[in-house]
Amino acid sequence: MHASQSSGVLITGSGGFIGAHLARMLAGNGWRVVAVSRKVRNGESIANVRNVELSLCRDSASWQAALTSIQSVVHLAAHVHQTGSKKGRDEGLFREVNVEGSRFVAERAARAGVRRLIFLSSIKVNGEITAGRPFGADDVPLPQDAYANSKLEAEVILREICFRANMELVIVRPPLVYGPGVRANFRLLMRLVALGLPLPFRSLDNRRSLISVWNLTHFIEVCLNHEFAAGRTWLISDGQDLSTSLLIAKLTTLMRKRPRQFSVAPRHLRILARLVGLEAEMSRLCDSLQVDISPATEQLLWRPTLDVDEGLARTVAAYNTVPSSEF
Repeated sequence: MHASQSSGVLITGSGGFIGAHLARMLAGNGWRVVAVSRKVRNGESIANVRNVELSLCRDSASWQAALTSIQSVVHLAAHVHQTGSKKGRDEGLFREVNVEGSRFVAERAARAGVRRLIFLSSIKVNGEITAGRPFGADDVPLPQDAYANSKLEAEVILREICFRANMELVIVRPPLVYGPGVRANFRLLMRLVALGLPLPFRSLDNRRSLISVWNLTHFIEVCLNHEFAAGRTWLISDGQDLSTSLLIAKLTTLMRKRPRQFSVAPRHLRILARLVGLEAEMSRLCDSLQVDISPATEQLLWRPTLDVDEGLARTVAAYNTVPSSEF
């Protein structure tokens, strides 16, 4: 779904993993993009992209200038847990960035007459584990940590602001997003596979949904214009759920490493993780988390543009060509 050059989209968090990819993709498809980030990096200029350095909750006049002639806002800016950071500091930033920052952006967008706001939330709003059936968008939210609570609170606030301002709201709750530049646990898993370390996950038979950055950004583009996207919450994925063991096997093959998985009973893995304070991390490896994408495929006629094998292949190719410290 391409746009005319006059279609203006402002992206917050454009310096991040997802935002940078979205800005390039939309610009290439003819959208006029205003890319907002806290720090504009020096680099190649991209046609149709205007980089703007702005901070959330500050300098309202500059925000209003950036929002001039903008029809849609994609709000990606967020704080996620940083490895090694203190719990109290994280919780404060979750509220400052994810809740109050979202309120600020929505209020400025409403004041500027923006037509549609797309908010990138998280499947963690639904919960951490599925058993028997995948999560659906209409399920009662069951956030389990401060990050998920902040995303849910932001959703509630945005609904109120958009209702009052007659501004269309689209909420997207993706599962784990991967692709070139992915951080956190997915990057760690790739490093472990690249090092050829034996991994004790062969016995895991869970199912987890994930989505490549290419499929996510394509879905966001669909939501910019589709008449049925507004006023809804959407769950999306690559459409093929993987066990942790199968994901590692696919990465091992793509990285041309010898298979080094061995079996440890999940209950023993959980006990060991609890002893070293990594219970939540082990849960993400052992438990299932699946999402139902049928509303998006049936009502928006959206289909993932890449299957999971191609998404993983592109991600590994990028990992192999970029220094690990920069990936």
